Amino acid sequence: MNDTPALPDRYEFSADTARVDVDRVHGWLSTDAYWAIGRPREKHERAMASSLNFGVYDRASGEQVAYARVVTDQAVFAWLADVYVDPSVRGKGVGTAFVGRIRDHLAPYGLRRMLLATADAHGVYEKAGFRSLDRPDQWMVHPFA
Repeated sequence: MNDTPALPDRYEFSADTARVDVDRVHGWLSTDAYWAIGRPREKHERAMASSLNFGVYDRASGEQVAYARVVTDQAVFAWLADVYVDPSVRGKGVGTAFVGRIRDHLAPYGLRRMLLATADAHGVYEKAGFRSLDRPDQWMVHPFA
């Protein structure tokens, strides 16, 4: 999509799961992400194995600065999850560009919708085309935990 903001020149997007710094990402999520505090490493690895995984990396050092995963059937539905941007690069446009690149990566699948849940980053996702549910009363959840 042509409305995707560019990542700052210093950073690059990747959909290569092999590049993900699993230790770093697990540390971020299990200690600093309100939705994943205390998540065991084994559970995180299972989640990654069943998802498409994305990262943003510093071009000079190769260090990972952002992570997200998408659970999808690659036909009609996707769930954007575990989006995390390192605090050192927040406010630089990395998050907005990252979410846009993920959306663009999924576009060829012809999905009907991609969902996510957030308590505090609505503005980031709105810039990538997300909006509140038109009919939230039609959606239900079964909380296992």
